[in-house]
Amino acid sequence: MLSSPLITVAIDGPSASGKSTVARGAARALGFHYVDSGSLYRGLTWKCLRESVNTEDPVAVAELVNRTKLDFFVEEGAIRFTLDGEDPGAQIRSMLVQERVSDVAAVPDVRARVVQHLRDTTRFGNLVMEGRDIGTVVFPDTPHKFYLDADPEERARRRHQEFVKSAADTTVDKVLASLQRRDRKDSTRKTAPLQIALGARIIDSTAMQAKDVVEIVVSQVRDAISKG
Repeated sequence: MLSSPLITVAIDGPSASGKSTVARGAARALGFHYVDSGSLYRGLTWKCLRESVNTEDPVAVAELVNRTKLDFFVEEGAIRFTLDGEDPGAQIRSMLVQERVSDVAAVPDVRARVVQHLRDTTRFGNLVMEGRDIGTVVFPDTPHKFYLDADPEERARRRHQEFVKSAADTTVDKVLASLQRRDRKDSTRKTAPLQIALGARIIDSTAMQAKDVVEIVVSQVRDAISKG
């Protein structure tokens, strides 16, 4: 593992831009812990659906989130969590959760609590954290910022492949429409909208393999650290 001081690498971008794959690969190469910030929002969305809370009711959503106990732990190089002692696992990747998560993530009280939890994960050590506001809100002072993007059609194809693997019944066109709706919500919400962080390196991964994007991230981080 690289030496102190504590290092946080921020990788932001829209859905299916390759953030998760790249962040995991970079964390593994650097010897850091991987954090998927979006999994927290998806987990809380899953919790709302499980408790029959209307995700379009911000007051009800905030109330549920504020009384939900989150516990964090490290497993296989990644920081994971439980909600009231339960691990939702792959359920947070369902099509329904994907459709509703932007509503939950737009609630200011929810974002404030999640940001606090994300910042607290530094207690586990050096991090590679991916999300939508890591370089702008969660860790705006980190010098290691990246913004991944890809053509909407390519992103839809990637996400569709994920759903096919989980036996979800959908099409590329439906996934594309869903991604475009989420992009609009994420980019126009009042609280911490999706945007490129100041100083972030922008990487268009449309025609790139994940390993090549990982190499860019790891190389830039190592170079920055070696220069002090």
